[in-house]
Amino acid sequence: MGSGKRGLIASAVIVVCAVTVLAAPGTAFAAPTPTPSPSTSPSSSPTTVSNKDLEEVRQKLETLYHAAAVATDEYNAAEEATEKQSAEIVALAKRIVKGQEKLAELKKRAGAAAAAQYRSGGLPDEAKLMLSDDPQEFLDGAGRVLQGGRAAKGLLAEMTRTQQDLELYAKDASAQWHKLEAGRKAKAAAQKKIEKQIKAAEQLESQLEKEELERLAKLEEEAAYKAQTAWLDSGVLKDLDTKASAQGRKAVEYASAQLGKPYEWGAEGPKTYDCSGLTSQAWASAGSGIPRTSQEQWKQLERIDVEDMRPGDLIIYNDDASHVALYIGDGAIIHAPRPGRTVTVAGAGSMPILGVVRPDAS
Repeated sequence: MGSGKRGLIASAVIVVCAVTVLAAPGTAFAAPTPTPSPSTSPSSSPTTVSNKDLEEVRQKLETLYHAAAVATDEYNAAEEATEKQSAEIVALAKRIVKGQEKLAELKKRAGAAAAAQYRSGGLPDEAKLMLSDDPQEFLDGAGRVLQGGRAAKGLLAEMTRTQQDLELYAKDASAQWHKLEAGRKAKAAAQKKIEKQIKAAEQLESQLEKEELERLAKLEEEAAYKAQTAWLDSGVLKDLDTKASAQGRKAVEYASAQLGKPYEWGAEGPKTYDCSGLTSQAWASAGSGIPRTSQEQWKQLERIDVEDMRPGDLIIYNDDASHVALYIGDGAIIHAPRPGRTVTVAGAGSMPILGVVRPDAS
């Protein structure tokens, strides 16, 4: 490789070597054509990038896109939280309005009672009762006084409860507002991380010529094929004979209909998807709501042994649960890989598997 091209690649690699990305290969069910080794003849182009350099680039790209995937999960979680908090604030605001209306009505009733007492000469009902000469009127009046006293006591108690409710609603709304602001800041921070990783990856790839990019794609295919072959050779699918549930079939049908659509971080369709956006929408179409992010899907859904998985189950990848795909059977998955890729079919073992979860386990 000429010193100019080697310098560009080396500089780009140094820039990104500390940053972190999901290796998201495309489909790889047949052995890819081996990448030809660069010729060592004197007639070789002086700017040809060696396979060793390209492999280093591939690994750096994996690191960058993995970091982008982690940040995308952070963004999606923050977005989900802000949506929930916004809804709670709206609900609290409605309660506050109703409480204020109720308190105004109670105050109106209390004012009317006070006005009636003023018009009657200011004497309380108890005093009027004691001045009565009619025994029957005395007995009737005693009943009214008792009822009136209870009503007044109930009115005051209701006013107190309403005021306390209003204070509680206001306090809750304030707390939710602070959470909402924190969520917005978390979203903004995650967005910066995502954009930083993707920009660094794009800059690294931009240093390569068309032929080198094609060879890089071959290296990605070869790495995916090697991982998938090793996974299948382990015998993991030897006794696997489980059929999809009705909901699982619907989820697979939905995901299959999205093949070829572009990856976009934070997207949930219908035109673009990120990995968990695809799986969550696939299962929503099957009538089962699941968590939005791959990490929450791993935390909240029931875990299944790989040997027992069936089409429609979700395979979670990487130690940090930063990627998820929909298992479709025969050792294959459908997933939204990473920026610059489209929703595709790939080998289930082409990436490091963390575990399997089942949305309709119950």
